[in-house]
Amino acid sequence: MDYTEVMEIVQNFLLDHKAALSIALGVGVTLVCVRRYAAGVRYTNTTTRLDGKHVIITGANAGIGKETAIDLANRGAKVTLACRDMKRAQDAADDIKQITGNQNITVKQLNLASLKSVRSFAEDINKNETRLDVLINNAGIMRCPYWKTDDGFEMQIGVNHLGHFLLTNLLLDKLKISAPSRVVTVSSLAHERGKMNFDDLNMEKNYDSGNAYSQSKLANVLFSSELAKKLQGTGVTTYSLHPGVINTELSRHVAQSIGWRMLLSVVRPLIKTPNEGAQTTIYCAVDESLSGETGKYYSDCAKKTPSKEALNDENAKRLWELSEKMVGL
Repeated sequence: MDYTEVMEIVQNFLLDHKAALSIALGVGVTLVCVRRYAAGVRYTNTTTRLDGKHVIITGANAGIGKETAIDLANRGAKVTLACRDMKRAQDAADDIKQITGNQNITVKQLNLASLKSVRSFAEDINKNETRLDVLINNAGIMRCPYWKTDDGFEMQIGVNHLGHFLLTNLLLDKLKISAPSRVVTVSSLAHERGKMNFDDLNMEKNYDSGNAYSQSKLANVLFSSELAKKLQGTGVTTYSLHPGVINTELSRHVAQSIGWRMLLSVVRPLIKTPNEGAQTTIYCAVDESLSGETGKYYSDCAKKTPSKEALNDENAKRLWELSEKMVGL
């Protein structure tokens, strides 16, 4: 078969399947466009350096926490991975060192479901570190069954909010002496469905995993907003953010259902990768244009307006006072 015959066969195939090929091409183009949209905005500033700076990232052994650590390590920062599982944290630290060439990556144990662990971690940092330039409250748990922390709190409000609330407060003096410094708290778009159940913050009377998660993410935004007010004039600024819908271990409890696994298998290509999901965290931790802003909420590397509930200053103050009592500040 010569070249002419091959080309004739190809032409005939294309003519016979023109409609199907057009549909396939259209679907392909649509998926590419949707995927690009789902990926969100990439933070393109790679020139800002963090040499001599110290960054702590909770839950940095995987997902967007690890991707954030890689980026900040590439900028020259000393990065502390604050994690519950020391084996996985050390493996992550070794990966980060190899990827970035930055050997100044440390690992310290932190279990946000234990106030004792939070206090021990903060004591270690305050005693042995000379500065803290960026604290990234990244670790979290999502839609888990009804569990309690070591101190008797519902797990999601306990880990996502109360653990980070105590940690941040215990490290404030270190942040202040290192100013200008930043506190970045990873929240979620789920905060828009959240309501603060002040009469039963632990949801002991009527537990719903989705409502508990949304409440904890709303608490993140309220905490960041109230913290900004309390830190006025100190040089410490605060930011909360929605990272996007991301394919990470955070969804492990939801993914146990057959329906969710089927849905996830279909939409997985349209969900952000951990690297894509880390971009707004990196933006809030690094971008120099944010040095004059504090207490705001961000998504896709831009300031966004959070829910009406998240803008309730009275609730922010009430949550702060209640959190102080719950963690023993």
